[in-house]
Amino acid sequence: MKELLILFFLIVGTLSVASKHPRSLEREEDGAFIPRKHGEDHSFDHEAILGSTKEADEFQNLSPEEAKARLAILLRRMDRNGNRRIEDTELHSWILRSFKSLSLEESNERLNEADFNKDGFVTWHEYLKEEFGMSDFEPDTLNDEELDVEELALMYEDKYLFNAADKDHNGKLSSEEFLSFSHPEEDPTMSPHVIQQILDERDTNRDGKLDFQEYIGSRGKDFDKERLKEEKDRFDDELDDDGNGYMDREEISSWIIPSNEEIAEEETEHLIAGSDDDHDGILTFEEIIKHHDLFVGSEVTDYGEHLQNIHKFQDEL
Repeated sequence: MKELLILFFLIVGTLSVASKHPRSLEREEDGAFIPRKHGEDHSFDHEAILGSTKEADEFQNLSPEEAKARLAILLRRMDRNGNRRIEDTELHSWILRSFKSLSLEESNERLNEADFNKDGFVTWHEYLKEEFGMSDFEPDTLNDEELDVEELALMYEDKYLFNAADKDHNGKLSSEEFLSFSHPEEDPTMSPHVIQQILDERDTNRDGKLDFQEYIGSRGKDFDKERLKEEKDRFDDELDDDGNGYMDREEISSWIIPSNEEIAEEETEHLIAGSDDDHDGILTFEEIIKHHDLFVGSEVTDYGEHLQNIHKFQDEL
């Protein structure tokens, strides 16, 4: 999920490495480390309800009655003031916690897969073996073998962020550090490293900001005129907030690192719009239960995890 470092575009060839976690380059498309979007048909919500395909499939087997019953229990936990109404602030807060819970779940799953000696930590070599199927990769070990540009760049980028997340500099990542590495949007201290990585790749004139040509990069050669116009409009209307023709570090951060606050706000509005039958801006339990299919397939249920593990919130609330 990382950008390609332009520094290593000069290295060409093919390296036979098998990535066990298929790595898409969606940041080439929309900048997000962890894209979170609800589709028009809620398919994303339904598939992600439990944070995994297996759990989502299991949830699909619940009867509507069982789903409603579990949702009713969830609502009592969500209702902080006990008035049997879910206000937008309560919903927003719950969704933010859902995002955090999902990130932790995904991070812990990846850590467990990479922690081959089961000591609770992941070394760079363990990560390299799990993610790329390699036993070793250090800059000073490179030779004249043919190398795959994209795979090599991903390794360099992961190595850079791995070192940045290794706060105690002991050469291995704890569960907290691995969360910073795998989900940098959850750790504000990672933002400068992520931004610098993008500038190292794209800022060809080294002025500390990106113009449109630097933003579009080498991928522009594959775009037709219509796609280029779409990207230019996006750059001007969405990414270049102050309209000065450049993306500064703050604007780059908004592009690269998703804002959970903003996404949660959008999701809150989305859920209220789809279930607030009396249009008073507040959701009653009855309204939510009536539209349970919307909430069951929404981030509000921690992708369904809250519904399956209601007890874990008893001590928190």
